[in-house]
Amino acid sequence: MFKIKPNLEDILIRVNFIFKNSEIFTECINDHKGFSLLNRRIGPFKKGEIYRLEFFLAIPLIDRNILKIAPQEKCDNIDVQRYAISERDDRKLREIHNKYFLNKIKEFKVFTKKKVKEGAKPKSDLDKFNSYMANIIDSRLLKLLRLARSELSFSDESRLTNAEQILFSQISELIYKWRNFYLQ
Repeated sequence: MFKIKPNLEDILIRVNFIFKNSEIFTECINDHKGFSLLNRRIGPFKKGEIYRLEFFLAIPLIDRNILKIAPQEKCDNIDVQRYAISERDDRKLREIHNKYFLNKIKEFKVFTKKKVKEGAKPKSDLDKFNSYMANIIDSRLLKLLRLARSELSFSDESRLTNAEQILFSQISELIYKWRNFYLQ
């Protein structure tokens, strides 16, 4: 029998799309009169003011030095390092309150790249960001693999990000089938 099953990469792209449509806090660094897009007025922006915008709308305004990521939203190599160390030091899967955290660090890497390209940050900051990001993903992946061998409890499930829940369901199904094949 042929099963129609969505491709893992397609599902992860959809999750990332949902993240890009979520709102983030930004801070205006240069006044701008605003603009209209598809009958929606965006702006005006006043220097020093905080604005909540969908991530996909904020990106071009950040690229044009009109806005920047607000301090409460920032996610640079220092923040990623902090998460990587705490994830490494805890044998259990840590709960991350932002269910799109992995998407956030994936997308916020663009801002670190931009600052390195502009010369505002050294290239070593981007290298550190990439290294710590890989550590987070690898640590959480190992913990997911350990969890996939057993039934997932409600508390364990609440610790998973949205992307991890998708991966977990596919991994556990594969492990279950593989294991049962040999044990039957």
